[in-house]
Amino acid sequence: MPKMKTHKGAAKRFKTTGTGKIKRGKAYLRHILTSKGTKRKRQLDASTLVSDADAPKVRRMIPYQ
Repeated sequence: MPKMKTHKGAAKRFKTTGTGKIKRGKAYLRHILTSKGTKRKRQLDASTLVSDADAPKVRRMIPYQ
């Protein structure tokens, strides 16, 4: 069997936690930040977990992480 290849775009966006869950960054923090409140920007800065529905797809893209 050949090895599976890591999806490099996904590898840069997702990290695996110690318990095996997948972390991701939040969207909406790249531009037009002047119209967004400080609290909103601060909360968008924190990472969160990938939803249970999307986790299998992401796990297939990053098999060795």
